[in-house]
Amino acid sequence: MEFSDLIRTRESVRSYDPDRSVPEEILRKILDAGRLAPSACNYQPWKFLLISSPAMLEKVRASYHREWFKEAPHVLVVTGLKDQAWNRTYDGYNSVETDAAVALTHMILAAENEGVATCWIAAYDPEMLRKALKLGRNQIVFGITPLGYPKPGYQKSHTKKRKPLEDIVEYL
Repeated sequence: MEFSDLIRTRESVRSYDPDRSVPEEILRKILDAGRLAPSACNYQPWKFLLISSPAMLEKVRASYHREWFKEAPHVLVVTGLKDQAWNRTYDGYNSVETDAAVALTHMILAAENEGVATCWIAAYDPEMLRKALKLGRNQIVFGITPLGYPKPGYQKSHTKKRKPLEDIVEYL
């Protein structure tokens, strides 16, 4: 798919076919897109957790109470490792959140390119998710997304409400 078409037509999907898993080779392409994402000083301070087993899916799904979320055959959890991220010396800024967001964005766009639906979720219960995944204190969840194919008959809306460039760009 042409990149400009991909970013123009990608949308958050809230309708998943529970009976159709994503093939392993496509999941690997999606995960590899995250691996190849840029990070500050190339530190790559992240771990990607691909949840596919029914037992673990049940635990992870408890952290976000939406019926459509429970239908996705896979859930991707992107975590950052704060102590492995770059720190700016001027003010101590830690790049872990930016780095994790870039990696998740790469994976969401790669999924779209493969025809796999996603929906970036931030409204999960972080402590419940942390316990379910048995994360260490240094491992921080920055976003989750279901991965799957839309239910048969699902139609994209093809409308994006975005501010015009004139409202968000300053030419200096």
